[in-house]
Formats: sequence, structure tokens, C-alpha cells
Amino acid sequence: MAAPSRKRSHPAKKRRPGGNPQKAKAGAPQATAPATARDWIAAARLRTLPLAITPVLIGTGAATLVDERLHWVIALACLAVAFALQIGVNYANDYSDGIRGTDDVRVGPGRLTGGRKAKPRTVLIVALAFFALAAVIGLALVVRTGQWWLLAVGAVCIVAAWFYTGGKRPYGYNAMGELFVFVFFGLVATLGTTWLQVQALPQEAWFGGVAAGLLACAVLLANNLRDIDQDRLAGKRTLSVLIGRRPTQVLFTLFVLVPFAIAVFLAFVYPIAWLILIALLGGLAAILIVWTYRTPRELITALQVTSFTSVAYGALLFWAFAG
Repeated sequence: MAAPSRKRSHPAKKRRPGGNPQKAKAGAPQATAPATARDWIAAARLRTLPLAITPVLIGTGAATLVDERLHWVIALACLAVAFALQIGVNYANDYSDGIRGTDDVRVGPGRLTGGRKAKPRTVLIVALAFFALAAVIGLALVVRTGQWWLLAVGAVCIVAAWFYTGGKRPYGYNAMGELFVFVFFGLVATLGTTWLQVQALPQEAWFGGVAAGLLACAVLLANNLRDIDQDRLAGKRTLSVLIGRRPTQVLFTLFVLVPFAIAVFLAFVYPIAWLILIALLGGLAAILIVWTYRTPRELITALQVTSFTSVAYGALLFWAFAG
């Protein structure tokens, strides 16, 4: 009687992990406790709000060069729009990055969607609510000033805020984030603030808009330099991922220093602008951190210092124009 044949055992084929490489490395995040009020406030990333204040300060100061009166109501409404857009884009980034898996492994503050603390739909609704708030306040500004063509500008701002990380082809994933931040958080925000108040655009508003935009880009660079490793793994092609660490450090340095060169140029006409060099101390500290950091967490400090350097710059330039 023949012995029964034995089935040869074959080693199981190793399956290559799919999807986000970070998930394969670190594992998908586990469900956590529902988000608290503190989590929602953290997700709004209030540390970025100084970037919304800077262009409004500079734009309002430039407006006083045309009309000495301070148009406080319009200026505050512009600030409210800037705040609503900034918070809205932060929640929209939380939602879009979270559903893509980009935020599954983070060095910075935790996220609502990526951390499974809130339902993606809820985060999306909150983001859209802030965009709607910006639209309503913007509409009130247009009605107040009669500048109806600015409705189109406002619509473009909201669309740009969403497609930073939203949609099928977000420009923030293709090394275009700095360009759009420069345009919208620098030129558009500053010039828009000035125009709404005096329906004119003195050259000082243009210089100030460039300065505000470059400082906002510096903050974004510090953020992307911090996240460069996980962004590369997740397929998020930020400018820092594309050009590498050293060129990013060089570019950050230029983005911080050029606004102060602009301030020196303006100081020959507006002497108070020399005081802006006080804010350079913060900028130099941020540059030092960016060039000497050892862990990505140190770049969070650089980001914060640059952000507050920006608002100090804006406040002092406002004083130089309006003083």
C-alpha cells in the first residue's frame, strides 16, 4: 500500500503594504477619545493667526497715507475675514490631509481627522462654516464700500484656500504652496485691505504686501521643513521635499531677511521704520534654529518665532506709515 502523498507546504508570500507608506511603517492610528474643546482649538492652529494680522496692519497703515483718517470698522472687518479664512483653511487642511493619510504620523500638534478624534464630515462642516463666515463678512464689506468686483476676488480666495490640500490635485502637494501663500496672504490681503479703505493702492502697500507675503512663506517653509520626512513618505511633494533641506534653509533665510531690507529702504522716507529692525532679533533667532536644529520639534519654535516676528513687523510698519 502506497504511502499517502504529503502536500508540500509553501511559505506564504510576503505582501507589500499598500497605501500610505507611513501606515505600513507605523501602523494606522487607533481610535481615540472624542475631541474635546481643547482639541478643536488646537486644530484651529491659533499660532498661525499672526499671519492674518500682519497684512491688515500694513494695509491699514498704507491707507492712512492716502486718507489720514483711520477706517477702523473696515479694518476690523478685513481682520475678521482674514481670521475666518485662516482658521477655515487650517480645518480644511486637517480634513484633507487626514482622509489622505498624510497626518497618520505627525511631529507637530495632533490633528482631528488624522488622529481619529472627530469624524471627517464634522471637520469638513466646520471648515466650510468658517469659509461661509468669511464670505458673509466679505459681502458686507463689498456692500459698505460699493466695490462689487471684489466679490470675485473673495471667491477666488476661498477656492484657493480649499484647493491648498483639497480636491484631486491640491497645489500644496505639488510645491506650489509658497507661491499661493505669497499671493493671497501677502499681496491680496494687504492690497485688498488698503483698497477697501481708500480705493487707492500707494506703492507703500505693494512693498508691504511683498514683505508680509515673504514672512508668511517663511512660516510655511519652517512647517514643511519640519514635516519633510513624513511628507516625502506620504507622497506630498512640498517645495521642501522637492529641493531638499539645505536649499530650504537658504530660502527660509532669504524670506526672513528680504522684508527687513524693504523696511530699511522705506525707513529713508518713514524714519520710524528703522524700529522694525527690532523685530529682526526674532527673525535672526528663527534663522538660527532652522540652521542648527537637531530634531523636527525644534522647528515648531522657529515657526512660532517667525509668526510673531511677522506681526511685530506689521505693527511697526503700521506705526511708520500712520505715525
